[in-house]
Amino acid sequence: MFSDPIEHKKKIAILICFFGKLPWYFNYFVHTCKFNSTIDFFIITDDQSWSSSLPENVRLIHQEMNEINRKATQKLGFATNIGEAYKLCDFKPAYGYLFPELVEGYDFWGHGDIDVIFGDIRQFITDEVLENHELVNVRHDFISGYFLLLENNEKMNTLFMRSKDYRKVLSSSIHYCFDETNFQWGEFTDLNTYPKRKHEVESMMHLVKRLEKNNELKTYFDFHVIEGLPGRLKWEKGKLFYKNAYEIMLYHMIYFKKVFKPKNVPDPLPDVFSISPTRIYHH
Repeated sequence: MFSDPIEHKKKIAILICFFGKLPWYFNYFVHTCKFNSTIDFFIITDDQSWSSSLPENVRLIHQEMNEINRKATQKLGFATNIGEAYKLCDFKPAYGYLFPELVEGYDFWGHGDIDVIFGDIRQFITDEVLENHELVNVRHDFISGYFLLLENNEKMNTLFMRSKDYRKVLSSSIHYCFDETNFQWGEFTDLNTYPKRKHEVESMMHLVKRLEKNNELKTYFDFHVIEGLPGRLKWEKGKLFYKNAYEIMLYHMIYFKKVFKPKNVPDPLPDVFSISPTRIYHH
């Protein structure tokens, strides 16, 4: 484990796989990880061109995608098919099982993405939350692939295996959105229950709902994030605010990264910046 200047009862590691050239927004991701110094971030990537310094709690691990595929095939006991980087989204719930050497010694591990700007994670995901739940999500309606925490034990590290379709999903090259909802986001948002419409595979969200119904899983669902192009966001020394009034845990740049494509990113980044619907302003 990395250094922990502030003592917390529960240790957290976040695992992310990203293949291809690390994009401009990775600078912002790393900068905001730095201010979450009690959480460790492992980025598994094939990009060896990154030359900027990294905070102590962020580590780049260089591996090729075919190495991940070989490891998954060996660990799972059947042939997996990771042909494109996006397919790795289906493997996110299995990261704790596939990378035991990275999660060893942590109480919780999580999977995530790099297109996020973090606020103060511990402000929302407290030790009390972790002590009372096995799975911690940052949306109220469905599981978010860009940030999810699972307790680091055999039950949760193999939770994905309780899906009736996990072998089908992980042995296929098709992307099933297994880490979230099998593309049924709208149904979970509208109904906040198990969708009535037939789904192709039992995704993690379908599985979690089934286990919740049987009282087999202690879950935490709350709304701590902002997506879309809302603007009026301000990040200041590890804190993230919306409309200068509401503190939030993270901003998911899923659409913002498509409309804002800066030619240059300051290095180092400032300790204060604002985000409009179309660009980032540095203070």
